[in-house]
Amino acid sequence: MFKKDLISIADLGTDFPEVINLALRLKRDRYSRRDSVVGRTMGMIFEKSSTRTRVSLETAIFQLGGHGIFLNPSDMQMGRGETVSDTAHVLSGMLDIITYRAFKHENVLSLAKNSSVPVINALDDKEHPLQLIADYMTIAEKKNRISGLKFAYVGDGNNMANSIMIASAMAGSDVSIASPKGFEPAKEYVEIARKIAKENGVTVEIMNDPVEAVKDSDIVYTDVWVSMGEEKQREEKEKTFRPYQVNSDLVSHARKDYIFMHCLPAHRGLEVTDEVADSINSVIFQEAENRLHSAKAAIVYLLEH
Repeated sequence: MFKKDLISIADLGTDFPEVINLALRLKRDRYSRRDSVVGRTMGMIFEKSSTRTRVSLETAIFQLGGHGIFLNPSDMQMGRGETVSDTAHVLSGMLDIITYRAFKHENVLSLAKNSSVPVINALDDKEHPLQLIADYMTIAEKKNRISGLKFAYVGDGNNMANSIMIASAMAGSDVSIASPKGFEPAKEYVEIARKIAKENGVTVEIMNDPVEAVKDSDIVYTDVWVSMGEEKQREEKEKTFRPYQVNSDLVSHARKDYIFMHCLPAHRGLEVTDEVADSINSVIFQEAENRLHSAKAAIVYLLEH
């Protein structure tokens, strides 16, 4: 039986706008159950700590009429040496859908390859697709469209940058990524994004100048400078990224009606100042709430396709 997975935001392809609209409909009818989800069980494997992703997924499956099981690898046989592939075979014989927050992208791919039920990437070191559904859902609410915009990302060329490039290209919006030298997004993801962008008549720009990236942008986005698992690099990265702080001076180069976005948690005073995070342009908490509705959309989409 054919099954769909959501490992990369690119997996949604031309269905990306459809999933955004589905999320918006599910938000309007917040407590409605979905026949495709009622009685279904979702396993949630989390190798990394989480607030928004865990709560949104667990609440989403419950409100849709299903049940979620939180799985800590230290409590599973994975923590004692069972392979990801064996775990996938076992769990997919008992569950209807699996979400996996992992340190390594390769493990998410292995789980999906060996699972007979849909797998959702709940964040790994390469991508964060669930976040981009919530992000573009928020953009749709604030801008009444997802195409024809300029999306500026300032910071580390990490998993968020990778997903942002691809999602923006699929949405039909230009994207500019500004990172310090040596911290730009991976070339393979830039190539994927640029191929999609070319098909949709938009651009993907990679640069080192944050002012140039933010100039005339509709969305200004940032992320933490030190991701989970990089704590040993904290001092070095904070020094390197200081010129990339999103502050009032930087956002003055954006459009007056720009929106500020952050996937959270935010390290205030580092990648963003309070003045920007708490400004009237900031949508970070609306964006965070939309993680619930975007999680619902992802679950419904995968179970109904």
